[in-house]
Amino acid sequence: MPGGRAARSVRSVTATPTCSTFGPLLRQWRTRRRLSQLDLAVESDVSARHISFLETGRSQPSREMVLRLATRLDVPLRERNQLLLGAGYAPEYRARSLDDAEMAPVRAAVDAVLRAHAPHPALAVDRHWELVSANAGVDLLTRGVAPHLLEPPVNVLRLSLHPDGLAGRIRNLAEWRGHVLGRLAREHAVTGDPRTRALLHELAALPGGRSLGASNAVAVPLRLEAGGRELAFLSTVTTFGTAVDVTLAELSIEAFLPADAATAEAMAALVAGGG
Repeated sequence: MPGGRAARSVRSVTATPTCSTFGPLLRQWRTRRRLSQLDLAVESDVSARHISFLETGRSQPSREMVLRLATRLDVPLRERNQLLLGAGYAPEYRARSLDDAEMAPVRAAVDAVLRAHAPHPALAVDRHWELVSANAGVDLLTRGVAPHLLEPPVNVLRLSLHPDGLAGRIRNLAEWRGHVLGRLAREHAVTGDPRTRALLHELAALPGGRSLGASNAVAVPLRLEAGGRELAFLSTVTTFGTAVDVTLAELSIEAFLPADAATAEAMAALVAGGG
């Protein structure tokens, strides 16, 4: 049938074992996704024997097969390039600088989203939570923060949990730490990125405790002291869902919106009073 012919067209011929790094990388991603060789084979429309041969180096994958398996394993674009390189192929996905002319529409879109959230804090970050851009509302978050935490590159998670950062102003610090560390741990589970793991270990070692929060809550709010009052925000994250550029795929925008009417009123008052 058509599906069968397509599957055979991208399968690889059996070869003698080589020093290719593709096999070990494929095994890492498969185990990270908690899939057996049979599970991956079924989802990729190949045989379990072929998956085994690819992982041991007895078969070399075609370029199309590498991309098919990477898609089934939901491998991030940066790591898909590594799989291709490991199999001896050129990378598929570019990683343009945000300053490139081709990225002008992206910069415009990010700026538009950040402006639209004002006066509420909103910021754009890269894969490792380093600040890319922010709106004026973020000034509310950075007041009183130690200068060394604001030196580029600014890591916004370190900024939020460090004792010299926002930690002293976060009223539900243990709960917020639990949220941040849990999110970072999930990201590491998805990507396997060593810098993400290092950041997770660094932040976990900071003081402040860790709590799962109330079981009956809708979401974990950020409860922040500002101007002698407590403000409560809900965090939302926006990504570019159709990205085929590494930089764009790793870019996200986090906005902090009022979690209650009192915060909405307080924000309006802060804006009216000039902060």
